[in-house]
Amino acid sequence: MDITQARWLSSPEGYALLRELGPYDESAAPALSARLRAAGLGAGFVAALLTQQRLRTRAREKFGNFAEGMLFTGDGLEQATRFEVAAGHAHRFAQASLATVHDLGCGIGSDAMALSAFDVTVAAIDADPVTALFADTNLRPWPDSRARLGRVEDWAAPPSPARDRVGAWLDPARRTGQTDARGRPRRVFSLEEIAPSWERVLAVAAAVPATGVKLSPSFPHDRIPRGSEAQWVSWSGEVLECTIWWGPLARTTGRTAAVLRPGRAPIEVTEDVATAQVPAIPSLAQVRPWLYEADRALVQAGLVGAVTAATDGRELEPGLGFVTADAAYDLGFARRYAVTAALPFTVKAVRAWLRARGVTSLTVKKRGVRLDDEALRRQLKVRAGDEGTMLLTRVAGRQCALMLEAD
Repeated sequence: MDITQARWLSSPEGYALLRELGPYDESAAPALSARLRAAGLGAGFVAALLTQQRLRTRAREKFGNFAEGMLFTGDGLEQATRFEVAAGHAHRFAQASLATVHDLGCGIGSDAMALSAFDVTVAAIDADPVTALFADTNLRPWPDSRARLGRVEDWAAPPSPARDRVGAWLDPARRTGQTDARGRPRRVFSLEEIAPSWERVLAVAAAVPATGVKLSPSFPHDRIPRGSEAQWVSWSGEVLECTIWWGPLARTTGRTAAVLRPGRAPIEVTEDVATAQVPAIPSLAQVRPWLYEADRALVQAGLVGAVTAATDGRELEPGLGFVTADAAYDLGFARRYAVTAALPFTVKAVRAWLRARGVTSLTVKKRGVRLDDEALRRQLKVRAGDEGTMLLTRVAGRQCALMLEAD
């Protein structure tokens, strides 16, 4: 999409027409395109409208009803922070009572919108003209917040002491111009590949005490800046980001995890509740009646010790996120299963166990082993289904199969 089409979409005429189109329907798109062209709309504007209509439909999963009033780029939608997570970011800035937050590399403005909804004034920039224009359009409900064209590398922090009353938020690009086999932008995971650079992020944090940055969930523990908080955040069990917080935005130093699920209050786990150094079980015979699967945010943050401490349990294998225990506990940061059998993994042994119990469909979970699910089901003579759940993992360095019932 070029800037001319973007400006038209942001105009009252284009914005109103887009709202009239409603949800995207692929089967109806050719007829809609023909109708718009017959009404005198140019081919480029028609394509821009249909692209926005399609992106808005996709965006509902992240933004709910807010998507109906937003403009998107494809890359911007992919990298945008979903509103439930952005609200957590914004809450930290709001609690710090800052006059202005500079959103440096704002994308389509999802974090800027959340900040504005918390009555925080935002001054946002993005290096892409179309993206910056769309972000500014998305901020229209909050006139005090604006987005403009600009590079993070050229941004200068306010002079002291004014900088003590401002905050900075960065969401470095973690995608290249290349695409993967599905045509999606290729993601980067190395700190050395993000834009703006990690060095630039650290420079902003050094200049502005209240700084936060959204990074990949694979952020290495040994790169956490001294005195900051590194928080791994999950939504419905999927780890979305690692966020680094400095100064007044850091609630605690070191590693933390935030577990977010629909309809539930966020749960935060810190290192002080995960300090117990409990050795993993030494053999398959030590598997107990209950199994806890730690939320992936805890696994990424290295805080599975919170689960062992809460259950008086032990890990199956260090770092995999599964804890075995004698009793049932309700934990907001781990899923509980009843263990019905613990077997050394061989196809013959597992197949015999399933046949003896008449299990013909199976959900296969894997952690720490590499096997083809479909090939394994053919060998076991079962189909995909929910009659049973089998976890293939390691215990004391050896492959095993745990037969589970979700509790």
